[in-house]
Amino acid sequence: MSVRRADSLGGRAAVAGIGATEFSKDSGRSELKLAVEAVRAALDDAGLSPADVDGLVTFTMDTSPEITVAQAAGIGELSFFSRIHYGGGAACATVQQAALAVASGVADVVVCYRAFNERSGRRFGSGVQQREPTAEGAALGWNLPFGLLTPASWVAMAAQRYLHTYGLTPEAFGHVAVTDRRHAARNPAAYFYEKPITLAEHAASRWIVEPLRLLDCCQETDGGQAIVVTSAERARDLRHPPAVIVAAAQGAGRAQEQMTSFYRDGLTGLPEMDVVARQLWRNSGLAPADIDVAILYDHFTPFVLMQLEEFGFCGPGEAADFVAADALPLNTHGGQLGEAYLHGMNGIAEAVRQIRGTSVNQIPGAARSLVTAGTGVPTSGLVLGRAE
Repeated sequence: MSVRRADSLGGRAAVAGIGATEFSKDSGRSELKLAVEAVRAALDDAGLSPADVDGLVTFTMDTSPEITVAQAAGIGELSFFSRIHYGGGAACATVQQAALAVASGVADVVVCYRAFNERSGRRFGSGVQQREPTAEGAALGWNLPFGLLTPASWVAMAAQRYLHTYGLTPEAFGHVAVTDRRHAARNPAAYFYEKPITLAEHAASRWIVEPLRLLDCCQETDGGQAIVVTSAERARDLRHPPAVIVAAAQGAGRAQEQMTSFYRDGLTGLPEMDVVARQLWRNSGLAPADIDVAILYDHFTPFVLMQLEEFGFCGPGEAADFVAADALPLNTHGGQLGEAYLHGMNGIAEAVRQIRGTSVNQIPGAARSLVTAGTGVPTSGLVLGRAE
């Protein structure tokens, strides 16, 4: 697996199960309990038992260790356990790690999970409260004294440059928000079920950090999501049609930082996602025209536009019109703006539902889903497809 050459992972593993808790603003229970509920729901969806699991993958940011989840969920011995760094950028990489373990024979059934009380507990939107003396903390120290304290403020810098470069106004971002909320309004699992918005409502929402308005920013959510990965052969005999992992990739760009990469040559794109895109297209043999539905990480609307451009769905500065034209089914679960903010893991689940044909906003005949992880940080992506 390399930026420089194709890999042999595609087609060897599949997602066989998905499971989640309800999405809320106050779960009333521990993050460990949320994780275990999601893991058990995903195993039940796959028709597997805890005894079948021999691998677990999660985020470095998760507070529920693999061995603790294994014990609480009734899982026995583990031959594989792993954690991925960089916040939301880890989402698709957890599935990649699971697929690598399965394809190499290190594990047979691997469950990826993420669970947090991100609304009732630690709220990411409250900004940096304190940092341990690490290299990452030192990097943030160049920006914090100038008021860049929150993810919204970090993204606003790039968003402002994007608008200036392409002669756009902040209303360009509204098309993403309206699209997500339109899908969420038809999704009973979404926090904003039956609550669509208009472009006018987007434009009237209050400023958070110019040029980002309230409706450009994802919500804060309590909940858990889990994904079961096993071999493509085994998945065919389980409860649901498998979502085959056609390609998987991670990416970090030159001069990469965590959401503060302000010293690159330009601020109008996402070089880390370009690294992911090049690998996914090369390893899958697919092109943008082959994708039936895209589930793009949407913690902030401007970065959805930039992702569409990095993947080649449209040219630089053209993504707002592309979204407005509904040229590609996008975030059919409602995204993190509309359904829930689960660090992108719920997006993977929606990509699986589209392949199965069970989404509440099903795209007829959907055979290939593109799904991405966090933007502005080292990130990851997947192409999922139907079994041949």
